This record gives sequence, structure tokens and C-alpha cells, in this order.
Amino acid sequence: MNNIKKAFENKALIGFLMAGDPDLNTTKEVIISMAKAGCDMVELGVPFSDPIAESSVVQNANLRALKSETYLKGIFDMIKEVRNTTQISIILHTYINPVFNYGYEEFFMKCSEVNVCGIVVPDLPYEEKSEIKEYADKYGVDIISFVVPENIDRVKMIAKEATGFIYFVPSIGSTSSMEGHFKEITSIIDILKENTNIPIALGFGINTTQQAEFFSEIADGIIVGNAIVKIVEKYGKDSPSQVFDYVKAMKSAIKIK
Repeated sequence: MNNIKKAFENKALIGFLMAGDPDLNTTKEVIISMAKAGCDMVELGVPFSDPIAESSVVQNANLRALKSETYLKGIFDMIKEVRNTTQISIILHTYINPVFNYGYEEFFMKCSEVNVCGIVVPDLPYEEKSEIKEYADKYGVDIISFVVPENIDRVKMIAKEATGFIYFVPSIGSTSSMEGHFKEITSIIDILKENTNIPIALGFGINTTQQAEFFSEIADGIIVGNAIVKIVEKYGKDSPSQVFDYVKAMKSAIKIK
């Protein structure tokens, strides 16, 4: 079974982690801990010098990972080691420059070899995804589409052609204000579901068990990023056990189908 489909067999918990923060061996152990705690998918960040679409928390993680000299080759080698322990669904969160420098065909071929099932590219507009689509299709890697509900016609267009799952980022403001816009967010999810059969994951600063329970009612999955990155920042090489406890609590809060 495709790893993305498997991740969404029930309501999915997707955890973001920056590769190489504080080092790749710790990243490997954290991924394994996340899998054991019930995480359904890992969104693994590829360090980049100009992460324009990230929070300050993730930007700082980028800097720490670059300082530890983390590059795509080492990340792929680390994922290969992870596969000796777990087949958890892994997608890469990267900017287009590292992929271009690695070589498009080489990059997607390597993703296939280590069972990376999708990529998220914040600086690759939907209209320009043809630049990599040929290679992604060839090696069976989904290009995960971002949806920001600023233009409903564009939302529908993206949904109709999306693969893997839709990464829905409400342009509301803070997570607390998201709770106040429950009906608005639900209406966008309804529009998405009218135009696609693939799952919809909601991601925007979700970090508490209460929020996990609240938003899992309306989405097929929730994405947790900053909270995990903050744990790694605080505990460093001792973070795997701390991340395990956090992920286990978040997973238990998600409402199953």
C-alpha cells in the first residue's frame, strides 16, 4: 500500500522535524521515537539558507542544521538507516534550490530508493510544478499541494489535480483565532472535498492536545511542527524520549474516524 494512503487509514498525525537538528543521528532516533509513539507521517525538513515560508522557530532549526553540515546526501543515508527499524511514511519539506542542485532525476530516484513518498516545496508555485512533475511521476513520489484559501477558484483548481494529500494552511492568523473561525475553515474543507478524493491535512501552529482533538473533527489529519522543533531545540540529543511522550499524547487526543 502507498505509504501516504496508509498514513490516512485513520485520522493522521503528521509531525514536522528538521533534519540535522542538532545532528542526523539524533534526527534518526527522533523519527523512530515518533513512529513508536503513534505518529503516522514525518514531514522532514531539508535545511536551507533562506527558508522564507517558515516560522522563526523553524528558521532557527534550519540554521542549527546547516551549522551541523546537514545536506541531502546525509539525509538520504539517514533515512536508509531509519528503514531498518520503521516504514513510517516520510515526506520531505524542501525548497527547490537543494533539489535543483542535487539533480531532479537523481533526487526523485533517491526518494524512491529510501521510500520517501512525497515532497512539499513551499517556493514552487502550483503553476510551475511541471518543472519537477515528470521526475516525481516517474519515481512514484507525490508533490504535496499547499492550499491557502485566498482565492476559491484557485483552491478548486489545485484540489482537482492534487496528489497524496492536501496541505491546508488557513490564512486566519493565530491558532486561537482559527478556533473562532471554525465554520469558515470547515466550509473551505467542504469545498476541497467536493473537488478531490484525497485526504486533507490541517497545519498552522497546532500544538496542544485540546487543539488536536478540536481540529481532527474536521480534517483527515493534523500537522504539528513548531512544538516538536521546540522540544528538539530544548533537549538536543536527549530529545527522542521527550518527543515520544509529546507525540503519544497528541495522537491519543485525535478523534478517530
